[in-house]
Amino acid sequence: MLLICGRDLWSYMTDMGVYLSTPKTEKFSEDGENDRLRFGLSSMQGWRATMEDAHTANPDLDPSTSFFGVFDGHGGKVVAKFCAKYLHQQVLKSDAYAAGDIGTSVKKAFFRMDEMMRGQRGWRELAVLGDKINKFTGMIEGLIWSPRSSDSSEQADDWAFEEGPHSDFSGPTSGSTACVAIIRNNQLVVANAGDSRCVISRKGQAYNLSRDHKPDLEVEKERILKAGGFIHAGRVNGSLNLARAIGDMEFKQNKFLPAEKQIVTANPDINAVELWDDDDFIVLACDGIWDCMSSQQLVDFVHEQLTLESKLSVVCERVLDKCLAPSTAIGEGCDNMTMILVQFKKHILPTASANDQSSPSKLADPESEIEEGKSK
Repeated sequence: MLLICGRDLWSYMTDMGVYLSTPKTEKFSEDGENDRLRFGLSSMQGWRATMEDAHTANPDLDPSTSFFGVFDGHGGKVVAKFCAKYLHQQVLKSDAYAAGDIGTSVKKAFFRMDEMMRGQRGWRELAVLGDKINKFTGMIEGLIWSPRSSDSSEQADDWAFEEGPHSDFSGPTSGSTACVAIIRNNQLVVANAGDSRCVISRKGQAYNLSRDHKPDLEVEKERILKAGGFIHAGRVNGSLNLARAIGDMEFKQNKFLPAEKQIVTANPDINAVELWDDDDFIVLACDGIWDCMSSQQLVDFVHEQLTLESKLSVVCERVLDKCLAPSTAIGEGCDNMTMILVQFKKHILPTASANDQSSPSKLADPESEIEEGKSK
């Protein structure tokens, strides 16, 4: 098989863009709510040959906590689907989460995804989430190799070690972004690795709660070069146009460096902010949306649609339709698209006093990043 910078030709072509002759505009949409918030979401394959986005929407992660996430796969769909299935579970299982430290628990969960996708068990789980032939193979290997309850010594998080023909599997060469928002009472924690994005609307003003991790950012470039990688044409090792992602294990093979210092890392930026009555909603979306609309443009469009439509998933669908390109000639508007819109029910939020200008309201510039509680 032809290799390009260590990647097979199909993975490279998928990353660069393989398009259909006509777009798939069928949408998966969902709505939900509890006493604290309501949400709507929609996803669409669009012009891409395959759908590689995935998402999680769990308004009741526990009685006081909600979890939302978008995962934009590249080189295949399996890592995005794996994260959508397991990441929130790992957050819940963390000792830090039980102690009330949401930021630490979600950071550990990002790194845990890479660990879980290795070995026989990781290979089998990814195979089951893959195409039909891989699903069949994964299920058969599960019947043969997965340990029985009587003879298995499972780890504390129930991710049991398995012997088998893929015991030395180092993890997938495909990968995924991950952008998640965890809401507990009036606290919002956003974790991001990659170029999916979370934006909050406060009094109609858009503020970015995450940073797009592109290879040419100085902090990313420094880590990439120190780990032995290079950047060509805005891509890591001439291949990947992201500096952080879950999966992409070929970029994480330096045994002398910790996970957060590899060429590509799953290490998320964590941003914790306090919600106020001025906050309208948050949006989580993959770059298929942000390539077509700025954060403020999207916030403005959502506000406009909310005066016409009460169902949040319909508002998301209208965003997807607006972003869809009429042809593949331009490039923008041709990607998979996923968007989650979360609207706060005002009665559960405190009202900011005139003297309490907590972030993000103290930021004057539109689309600024919220800095309160931010860590890297």
